[in-house]
This record gives sequence, structure tokens and C-alpha cells, in this order.
Amino acid sequence: MTQTTPQEQQSFVSFLREASPYLRAHRGQTFVVYLGGDLIDAPGFPLVVQDLALLCGIGVKLVLVHGARPQIEARLAQADVLTTLVGDLRVTDSATLHEVRPAIALVRYTVEAQFAQVAGPCQIGAPGLRVTGGNFVVARPVGVIAGTDLQFTGEVRKVDTMGLRAQLELSDVVLISPLAHSPTGELFSLNALTLASALAIELSASKLVLYTPEAAITDQQGVLWRQLTVPELRAAPAFNGPPAAILDNALRACRGGVERVHLVSSVQDGALLLELFTRDGVGTLISNVPFDQLRTATIDDVGGILALIEPLEAAGVLVKRSREKLEREIGCFEIMVRDGMTVACGAVYPYDSERMAELACIAVHPDYRRGGFGAALLVALERQALAAGVSCVFVLTTQTTHWFQEQGYVRSTLEELPIARQALYNAQRNSVVLVKKLSAR
Repeated sequence: MTQTTPQEQQSFVSFLREASPYLRAHRGQTFVVYLGGDLIDAPGFPLVVQDLALLCGIGVKLVLVHGARPQIEARLAQADVLTTLVGDLRVTDSATLHEVRPAIALVRYTVEAQFAQVAGPCQIGAPGLRVTGGNFVVARPVGVIAGTDLQFTGEVRKVDTMGLRAQLELSDVVLISPLAHSPTGELFSLNALTLASALAIELSASKLVLYTPEAAITDQQGVLWRQLTVPELRAAPAFNGPPAAILDNALRACRGGVERVHLVSSVQDGALLLELFTRDGVGTLISNVPFDQLRTATIDDVGGILALIEPLEAAGVLVKRSREKLEREIGCFEIMVRDGMTVACGAVYPYDSERMAELACIAVHPDYRRGGFGAALLVALERQALAAGVSCVFVLTTQTTHWFQEQGYVRSTLEELPIARQALYNAQRNSVVLVKKLSAR
């Protein structure tokens, strides 16, 4: 048995501490996960199943939707059956359907066998993880598209949400294959991606997870977009990332009420765990609600602000504030919150008689100082001062003079400050005075 190093042990402890709030938040939630047929054939698929089993172990209600396109194409080629595509949908005639059924069945058996292997009763005496299925989806024909009858290619007509939820309450993993019957008994082949987004909407899932080789979205300069709202994605200029079908279904799920859609790498080991249990993730998160929230602080935010500023106070960067003083002045603070954690804060103290305001206690968490959080917060503080009728803001700093100058601040003198603030100046700190004229433009 290999001995872990102290660094590895500390890294594990740090990861668990960061993951702790997510462990609590995910428990009891419903996730729908799309597994493409290419992923199921990949060497790393057993590790993906281990990650999914871990989610079940912490109480996540898991619905898996598997695809089978590469397996279907291989079987059709072997049987010498020619087919055509209309957009992203295959025209499924009787000969095609004859090959589609066993291809999907084989993929399903592969997934079930993998769960039996990695989540069996041999693990610490735990009961086996049961994978179940059923006729939870009712289909209807897609019909004629662009003049072509897609025949036995179908779409979701209805979902038995009560039946699905009943299985999930038994702590079963529900595995859904892209085949479904119509009320008249006809069998239809469904698009697995569209099926996954439809199930996430019908179940009001808190997350839809889409495995894709190109999990992260980047702009043309290669800048990574970790989080995007639906409006931001629609308005985004040209970018690189997953296929259009992935993004279309992500947007459809968000419009249908799914809280968050996660694009997760199908080639990076542990990508699902890193995406769900770390604050920044490793893929791209798409949601209706901004991931980062900039807002006025409330009394409930005092603890988060103290956790942010206390290390800077100890280092002498910020003037020490007691909890009592912070509670009295909490209405002056703006904070930026990422997934429940305060990552930046700052305060505006107006001097109404002189139409000036001090921007103070500006702090950014060390992990986010390169993410533009400080500049965004500063702009918000300036806007708040401008809305209060202030025409000039000032800061006193000992270690961030150059950064403020980069944001348009210029050096000034103590005599330029409001008289009331001059009286409070701490000569021992010898802070540099910087000012900025505000414009309503």
C-alpha cells in the first residue's frame, strides 16, 4: 500500500473542506445526466461510473440518459443499411429500427454491468447500487421535417414523473434508454440529448449534466467562460465549445426551469467531481441566474465579510474593524458572492456636505484577485456613490496604490479630504491619498 505524503493528505483535507457545503446542498436533489455513446465506449467510462456512484452515495437522486449513436452507426454499417440525417435526426425506417434496437440494448447492458462492477456489495459491506428502468417515457413521431418523413424517429410526448420519482425515492439509479413506445404500441427511436433535457424539465431537476469532449466554452482569444447566463450565451459573439446540439439543449433546459446546466468533460478524469464539488468547477455552467451576485450586504453577511478582511487586517493592509462596528455600518457595504461565499467586499462612506465619499475596506479573496472581481466591485461602489449625489471619491491605501491608479485614481493630499476625515487620519499608517472625479456618463 502506497503511503500518502503530507502534501497529499493536506490537499485531500482541503478538498473535503471546500466540498462540504456542496455535499449538503446536493443531498436529496435530482440530477439528470447525459452519457453519450462515445463516452460509454471510452476506456475512462468505469471511472465516470464510480463518480456517479459517489453522487448516489451522498443522496443525489440520479437519472441517467444514455446515447448510442456510434454503436448504432457501427451496426448499420455492418448490416449494410443506408440511412440519412435531417439536421441532427436520423430517418428511422423499419430496417434501421431493426438494427437500432439491439444496439441500444447492448449499450444499456454495458452501463448496467459497469454499475454492478463498481458499486456492488463488496464495497465496505454496503448494499449494491440498483439500476432500474421502465416505460417512463411515452413517445410520438417527429413527423415530416423539411419534406422528409422521419418515420420511426420520435420525440417525447409524455413523462411519467410520478413513476420516476417513486423509483428515485428508493435510492435507485434510473437509467433511461433512447427508445420509447407510443400509446398505440409503436416503438420510436429518440434523440438522447433531447430526451435528457426533456426529462430534466419534467422532473424539475436542479441540475442537468451534459458530458461532452468540449466541456468548456472559450471566446476567440481562448479566454475560458466558466459561467454563463442564458442571456449572455445568446448575446455572445463567436466562441469555441461544444456542438450546437449540446448548447441548444442546455438552453432549452434552462428555459424550462432547470436551475443549472453543467457541461462536463468526458475525457478528463474526475471532471464531474471537480465541477460539482469545487467553487469554480472545470467545465462551463449555464444558468438563468448569475453565478456571481453583486449586492448590498445585510446583517447575515457580517461573518462572510469578517472572514474575508481579517487576514488583511492581521497583515496591516486594512484597518481593523470590530464585529460591532461592522454590524452598525453593514448598509454601507457592497459584496460579491460566488456560490454562497463572499469573495469581495467594499464600503462607501459619504460626506454629504462636501459631495465626497470614501471607498474603504475593499478586499478580494486571494483565489479571485486575477478574475476582475476587484475592478467590478470598485465600479459598483463608484456607481453607488454617484447615485448618492457624490461627485468625487477617495481612498486611503498603504499597499495598493498602483492598482487604484490603474483604475483612474490620482494622488492627492490630506488637505483635499473632508475636514471630518482629516481628523481621523492615522499618521502612523501614512496612507496614500487617491481621488477620482466621478462622471454620470
